[in-house]
Amino acid sequence: MEFIKLTHENLEQEHICCAISSNKDPQVASKKMWLNERLNEGLVFLKSAQRGKCFIEYIPAEYAWVPIEADGYMHINCFWVSGSLKGHGYSNELLKACMNDAKEKGKKGITVISSPKKKPFLSDPKYLAYKGFKIADTAEPYYTLLYLSFDEKADIPKFKEQAKKPHISEQGFVLYYTSGCPYTAKYAPLIEECARQKGIQFKSVHIDSREKAKNAPAVWTNYALFYNGEYLTNEILSEKKFLALVESLK
Repeated sequence: MEFIKLTHENLEQEHICCAISSNKDPQVASKKMWLNERLNEGLVFLKSAQRGKCFIEYIPAEYAWVPIEADGYMHINCFWVSGSLKGHGYSNELLKACMNDAKEKGKKGITVISSPKKKPFLSDPKYLAYKGFKIADTAEPYYTLLYLSFDEKADIPKFKEQAKKPHISEQGFVLYYTSGCPYTAKYAPLIEECARQKGIQFKSVHIDSREKAKNAPAVWTNYALFYNGEYLTNEILSEKKFLALVESLK
């Protein structure tokens, strides 16, 4: 498999795998703008040359938009192989490329956020365990911080305390999200407008800086939905799924 590494020079013409569309699509535009700013911080987006969901995105943990303490590690933001590209060993190739890069850059190891059972938008825990990743820390309601250490003496990474038991004081629905996932550019405004039309109390908080992400009230900052202070889900909801959720909470 031929892989392509995104750069400032090729970012505009290359597709970004997780949202294959033209640059005029708001999802693509939002993600590419976010990527362009992160490339200078050491972010790597390595993807299949073929059109399809086959890529890995990682960044030095100090620059990761998640509330973790993992200085000296490389953090995987997203790792996704699916569809016709699954089952050919491409996941192994992508992870090996990440590991080699991290070692060449003198990193202590690799971290990634997952869960005990496979959840939407989170990396597969069974695959990562097979590859030697161990649990470094946990956070409610179902998150695990996995790590693969290159040095047995290295500090074990952990979640920041404020995110381990996600809770906020505000009532109604409150959505925290970043532009790190392209789908939020489409679906966050959609459910906000849906809530407005239905008279549902709703507030969205766009996390627009690494500092805000490091101090977020939940470990999965790409999308964190709360209701009356309690954490609900990291799944990016369509209008239909949002309304079904509203109904289930009555």
